[in-house]
Amino acid sequence: MTPRIWRTPLVVLVGGTAILLLSFGLRQNLGLYMAPISTGLGWDREVFAFAVALQSLVWGISTPFMGWLSDRYGPGKVVAAGGTIYAAGLWLMAGASAPLDATIGVGFMTGFGMSMTGFPIVLATVSRVASPAKRSMYLGIASAGGSSGQLLLVPFGQFLLTENGWSVALLILAAMAALIVPLSAILAGGNRLSEEDATSQRIGAALREAGGHGGYHLLNAGYFVCGFQTMFIGAHLPAYLSDLDQPAWLGATALALIGGLNILGCLFWAHLGARYKMKNLLAIIYGARAVIMAGFVMLPISPVTVIAFACLMGLLWLATVPLTTGVVAGIFGTRFIATLIGITFFSHQIGSFLGIWLGGIVYDAMGNYDAIFWGGVALGVAAAALHLPIDDRPLRPVRAAAA
Repeated sequence: MTPRIWRTPLVVLVGGTAILLLSFGLRQNLGLYMAPISTGLGWDREVFAFAVALQSLVWGISTPFMGWLSDRYGPGKVVAAGGTIYAAGLWLMAGASAPLDATIGVGFMTGFGMSMTGFPIVLATVSRVASPAKRSMYLGIASAGGSSGQLLLVPFGQFLLTENGWSVALLILAAMAALIVPLSAILAGGNRLSEEDATSQRIGAALREAGGHGGYHLLNAGYFVCGFQTMFIGAHLPAYLSDLDQPAWLGATALALIGGLNILGCLFWAHLGARYKMKNLLAIIYGARAVIMAGFVMLPISPVTVIAFACLMGLLWLATVPLTTGVVAGIFGTRFIATLIGITFFSHQIGSFLGIWLGGIVYDAMGNYDAIFWGGVALGVAAAALHLPIDDRPLRPVRAAAA
């Protein structure tokens, strides 16, 4: 399967970045909608928190299978179907009247949509078209696309929410999700092997190889922590600030700053990834996150401390994505990278589910989020330690690296 001549690496990178901008940026709006939807429909906050948490779990569980479909049949078809389901889920939520609507629309439909339009499939495609020397930077640029979506679409989502209410705002976001469908044509033929990885390995052998690699399990454990930390903050930070009588604009501003600074963070860490061991950079990122979260909990909450927290976390936010993808590609090659990254991402989403859901449960039980913040600190320290012993040497020669 050979892509058309116009689908150059640069075109694939731009198209994949645009897809991630929409897919991830729209999803990050859900934290803004938690309080108004819960209030408007008379729900406990845990109801919508569960739907968002279920989305993360469905997203994670289905990602390895969607990755395999992408490896087997091509990412274009998978992403097109995902954009359709994503838009339909947001449309269903816009007319919600009962918790089941949120469970199906946000929990299941947008969860499947995210697994079909998210990082593992898009980054796998970018990994294949990029040369080994440029791969780290290409992955960083594409990952920054998700942050660009957070920077641009979260303030836009807040504007829609303020001007039109949550139901009309969600209909507009559904129409934007539908734009993913025509963009998916750029990824057609993206399951073609990269030029340096011509292995004839089959999926069963690839899974057994990864399952027997200790470093792969450590990466999975670290990605669990990434999901727990980032998705808890993304889902609950606006409500947390509202509970502390901070101005309404601060939550959206914080999420937008995280997205904006993460554009720089992704590019910075990806640049370092081309020069230093990615596993060591991942250890630094997780350790730094733990320090920043601890400082945020201990300092008095004000617009100044919130903005400082958002900027520092933004520099680390999605930096784990290109580096983790790069480690997997470096060890196992790109033949089944969408599948293997999908499995790793499943671990990430288990952490996301627990971070979001436990955030709602702890808040309803204790009236604050302190225990979850400190749990994220402890997990960050553990993740930093887990990455240091990873053996990141390639399991087979890289055929075209010298060329």
